Amino acid sequence: MQIIKPAILISALAASALSLGGCATKDYVNEHVAAVDAKVQATQSQVDQHQTHLSQLDQTTKDALDRATAAGKLAEGKFLYSMVLSDDSVKFPVDRAKLSPEAQERLTAFADKLKDDNRNVYLEIQGHTDATGPDSLNTRLGEERAEAVRLFMNQHGVPLNRMATISYGKQDPVANNKTRTGRAQNRRVVMVVMS
Repeated sequence: MQIIKPAILISALAASALSLGGCATKDYVNEHVAAVDAKVQATQSQVDQHQTHLSQLDQTTKDALDRATAAGKLAEGKFLYSMVLSDDSVKFPVDRAKLSPEAQERLTAFADKLKDDNRNVYLEIQGHTDATGPDSLNTRLGEERAEAVRLFMNQHGVPLNRMATISYGKQDPVANNKTRTGRAQNRRVVMVVMS
């Protein structure tokens, strides 16, 4: 029987302990690296989402600036008069931009008046809504109402380059939004005529 010297035994035990410790350390590092990788991927996903959102905001800002520039050009002119198409006379349906027969009749008469006046005038067509629904929907709906009026006026002889649209959404109410009558008055399009 061979006797193992204590020094060799201690060396063997130390070497096996180090190798086991090395494995545990490697597993520990791999585990933490995987956790950090997961956090980096989640952060990158959030950055991508924010980048997409910023791109959408940039386009919205550009559109708003274009409308403001057009309105500024119109504002350089002198106010002559305005005409209001509100729900009590032309029946803008809730959440709709379609022109009713009453609205078309009034707009035809208005286009004829502009042609009879035979003046180079500019129109600012302002779209308004009541306060029901989210801001984004009301802004879009106000723009759609103003655009429907602009296209109708163009079909009746008013040049497109003499008209600009802007949506105020629910920002500029003329009546209380807590009543049905008030909400009906707030669903309107205002046409401002300037020289």
